[in-house]
Amino acid sequence: MIPNKIVTIFIGVFLTIGSIYLALLSWNAYKAHDYIGISPKTPHSISIMGEGKIIGLPDVAKIQLGYSVEKKTVAEAQKDNSNKMNAMIDKLKKDFKIDPKDIQTANYYISPQYDWNDGKQTLRGYLVSQNLNVKLRQMDRVSSIIEAAGVIGLNQVGNLSFEIDNPEQLKQAAREKALAQAQEKAKTLAEAVGVKLGKVISFSESSSDNPPQPFYALEKSAAGLGGGAGPTVEAGSNEIIIIATVEYEIL
Repeated sequence: MIPNKIVTIFIGVFLTIGSIYLALLSWNAYKAHDYIGISPKTPHSISIMGEGKIIGLPDVAKIQLGYSVEKKTVAEAQKDNSNKMNAMIDKLKKDFKIDPKDIQTANYYISPQYDWNDGKQTLRGYLVSQNLNVKLRQMDRVSSIIEAAGVIGLNQVGNLSFEIDNPEQLKQAAREKALAQAQEKAKTLAEAVGVKLGKVISFSESSSDNPPQPFYALEKSAAGLGGGAGPTVEAGSNEIIIIATVEYEIL
């Protein structure tokens, strides 16, 4: 049997703890009632945009070379197409020293060709077409390759573009300029309204890389139309733009 005195002490301690717990619940409910309808406090802030521009010179050219031919049979069309395209690939590798990894077959297809006479469909032959995507790291060879394509007899030359192979370093420079401009604008605004800038609360950015449109000056005949001198091609420059949006806390 547990002595009555110990039981009495145990009950007393239990009631005391229970009373404290109920008191805490009542206090929390009371404080929560005080904040009903009040939004959490947020720091005052300003949001500023800055722009950074960097001009870079392209160091890579991309061009698509192709040939389409129609013959009576698939075998004839394939043979003619393969002879010309293989000759072009061989020239790119041997004469222009282009790495095989920078030469990629873009498409190859065979399509039957039909004539319609008096509502009847007649098979005329077969069209075989093949295209190569070529990446040039020697910018001064663009014109020579276009000329070579014409001499070989290719009849599809296009999609010429100029790019910066690794633009991240230029983007970082543009980003730093954008952030510096945003910070300067924020300081000027803070001084004008009589406040102080605190820490950066948020940051976001958008970017654009505007490649130039290549300029052509055809000297004689166009590539694929009997050969002749290739065009004069100017790569121009690329403009990289970073727009930074920075939110500063106001103290």
